[in-house]
Amino acid sequence: MHKIVDFHFDLGSPASYLAWTQLPALCARLGATLHYRPMLLGGVFQATGNASPAMIPAKGRYLFTDLARFAARYGVPYGLPPGFPVNTLTLMRGVMGTQMRSPERLEALLNVLFTGLFAQQRNLSDAGVLDETLGLGGFDPQAFHVLAADDEVKAALRQATDAAVARGVFGAPTCFVGDEMFFGQDRLDFVEAALLQGARSLSG
Repeated sequence: MHKIVDFHFDLGSPASYLAWTQLPALCARLGATLHYRPMLLGGVFQATGNASPAMIPAKGRYLFTDLARFAARYGVPYGLPPGFPVNTLTLMRGVMGTQMRSPERLEALLNVLFTGLFAQQRNLSDAGVLDETLGLGGFDPQAFHVLAADDEVKAALRQATDAAVARGVFGAPTCFVGDEMFFGQDRLDFVEAALLQGARSLSG
């Protein structure tokens, strides 16, 4: 079986952003396929009884400091957009719709939105800012909103979120290599080890 990493994410998660900056290159280096699995983190929290670490002030302060450490280690720009946390319902519906209808454009869209949120620190909860960001990135804002309002797309995102929860996901980002689950952007070394172990098993 070909090596696959399932990447469950929500655009509003800064840890998902950091994982996204690393996973494509990691997978390319190891000859693995990266499968993007959009989900609604709020729906995951509701289903699992989990909550954002930011709800606990001391934990939130530490987490954001730690994320900045990793961003420096990775050499990627990082900051929180105004009004964080971000309501990503429209964003994630647009991502799901793009994956369904124009999958060849998904990676470019993720680049526009993840970079807009955490590198350029744009408030993509603001419709005007979102439309400007999409336009600058080569996407038609009106077409994006049509996708996000599509009932089939909405249902697919709900189903993807439910499927993630059924698989054991409780937060973002969560990666799977086969049946092995790895939570957090700081577990990418374990993702790499699992891919290498799988490669050795296939060759042996």
